[in-house]
Amino acid sequence: MPQATPEVKQRIEELRQLLQRASYAYYVLDNPVMEDAVYDQLYRELQELETQYPELVTPESPTQRVGEQPASQFSSVRHNIPLYSLENAFNIEEFAKWQERWQRYAPSQKEFAYVCELKIDGNALALTYENGVLVRGVTRGDGVTGEEITQNVRTIRSIPLRLHVDQPPDVVEVRGEAFLALDVFEQINQEREQAGEQLFANPRNSAAGTLRQLDSRVVASRRLDFFAYTLHLGSQQLEVAPPQSQWEALELLQKLGFPVNPHRQVCASLQEVQQYYESWDLQRRSLPYMTDGVVVKLNSLTLQEQLGSTQKFPRWAIALKYPAEEAPTRVEKITINVGRTGALTPLAHLQPVQLAGTTVQRATLHNSDFIAQLDVRVGDTVIVRKAGEIIPEVVRVLPELRPYGTQPFQMPRDCPVCHQPVVRPHGEAVTRCLNTSCPAILKGALTHWASRNALDINGLGEKIVEQLVDKRVVSSVADLYDLTLEQLASLERLGKKSAQNLLVAIANSQNQPWSRVLYGLGIRHIGSVNADILAQKFPTVELLAGASLAQIEGVYGIGPEIAQSVCSWFQVPSNQTLIARLKQARVQLSAQNLTTTEPSSQSLSSKTFVITGTLPTLKRDEAKQLIQKAGGKVTNTVSSKTDYLVVGEDAGSKLEKAQSLGISQLNQAQLLKLLAPRQGNNYPVEKG
Repeated sequence: MPQATPEVKQRIEELRQLLQRASYAYYVLDNPVMEDAVYDQLYRELQELETQYPELVTPESPTQRVGEQPASQFSSVRHNIPLYSLENAFNIEEFAKWQERWQRYAPSQKEFAYVCELKIDGNALALTYENGVLVRGVTRGDGVTGEEITQNVRTIRSIPLRLHVDQPPDVVEVRGEAFLALDVFEQINQEREQAGEQLFANPRNSAAGTLRQLDSRVVASRRLDFFAYTLHLGSQQLEVAPPQSQWEALELLQKLGFPVNPHRQVCASLQEVQQYYESWDLQRRSLPYMTDGVVVKLNSLTLQEQLGSTQKFPRWAIALKYPAEEAPTRVEKITINVGRTGALTPLAHLQPVQLAGTTVQRATLHNSDFIAQLDVRVGDTVIVRKAGEIIPEVVRVLPELRPYGTQPFQMPRDCPVCHQPVVRPHGEAVTRCLNTSCPAILKGALTHWASRNALDINGLGEKIVEQLVDKRVVSSVADLYDLTLEQLASLERLGKKSAQNLLVAIANSQNQPWSRVLYGLGIRHIGSVNADILAQKFPTVELLAGASLAQIEGVYGIGPEIAQSVCSWFQVPSNQTLIARLKQARVQLSAQNLTTTEPSSQSLSSKTFVITGTLPTLKRDEAKQLIQKAGGKVTNTVSSKTDYLVVGEDAGSKLEKAQSLGISQLNQAQLLKLLAPRQGNNYPVEKG
């Protein structure tokens, strides 16, 4: 092993400092100071040096955020300082009563102020730094004992691995909230839906499930974020004056390198707290993350210490929560939906009810365990809410309103579509139909194959798919490439011209890239992102089909469950036949003929776009692909990090948010003009 020279050690330290400053500017200050391409280049240089000199790798190096090998389990850790939850108030009257209670413990305190902070709907973490370096991350647990998840915490890029001070104290403890941004949550659920997995009900559940992943590589891929809100220094001295108030503590947390929620405010009275609470009840839906209330703390740290805590809560803080929007309705029937992976999902059909501005008529009941836990029955009156204000869910049953004679719901023993026996695999909550010839599975496979992110076959919608399967015209996706004009023209609501267009779309799909084909195959747990990763590592179907479990699992971002799913899929004889038939149909099963746009890939590498409304001639996915081909990023949420908002007709709240933040707006013509010189392609740039 080569011996590191002083010059190498100096360069490694220099790279670490550069990358840490860049991450701090991007994730904490929201003010990038370095191009993404430059960051990537420096990161690779550091990675190569650390690979060459492994003895120089340290826990706080930016390269250690990528995730470690899976842990066998988490160990329990006792908190040095109890991590209490907060007492809740649900209106200003309850808050006033809390104020009266704490004042009884400090009757001489006539002048005081509060600090109001948004209550982020996430999961509490306790972080310990020794000599400025992150050494431990622990969940709340029961408030006294939590689980150590340090290797997962290291993957959260907004959490500093080293404090931003030259002379740190021996020990610093920081508390804060780990959470998922809404656009990341939506992306995760899209991936789970595409992979045939159960959706997360809300961002908080998704964040909690992510933090408890034994494989920290999965945690790294899900892009958790973090806001700090409490600092414990003890009697130690910093190179700056120690804070005397909650407000000063929050400012010091920022100086130490932590992100702190920017929407905080000092309030001098109950009335000001009420104004803050009510104003954010109106504004919170425009935030890029979920918040379910306001945390109110006494500003004076001396007064906080004087008041102390009960056995459950600190006396000096309270969560003033917004009431969850819930509504009662009645279960009219429960049906079973069979998905493309064979999963049987029970669905509650509800008496229509208004919730969060929309009419809710259906809610998923997830699986048999969920139904049994709530004891949901047809005829029951249930309470429904929008989980995270996104997905309708049944919260509880009101048994006192249950009609006489109702019976517990039982999952069917046979598939309701093909009538073959169903199974519940060991260790899974989902019941599945395993009949690959099941019409429901085939319809789902065809619809998935034709979807925008897969082969993008325009015109092959659910109605056409149903006819093709019901009339036994096709029995696999490979049959699509044998269809004739006469077969298609004979379908209902499909004239000769439409049939010709569909044949052209099917033929065009033969040229879709290998990554899209891989995604279109519908392998369990393989969403579009995982398909891209695997297609880059295994650029032909032969390489992927012949790869060992260890080779697939060794790909960054691909865990053991995904690897096993891929290996198992390629071992099924019917799937091997499908691949052979797709080869005969000249579908792209390799990346060998794909061209790259390397020079243009960096042209918009530091730019972030959001698309809203309907564009004149481009589908939203098409516009997204053009931007990504030029190296830009496309997100779903407008924030201060957004560079451009692409605006079409019927633009909604995103346009208002962009205007308030002073973000540049582009119509389709302006977008194409921006992209054309970078792409080197002749896109139809409109006038105007």
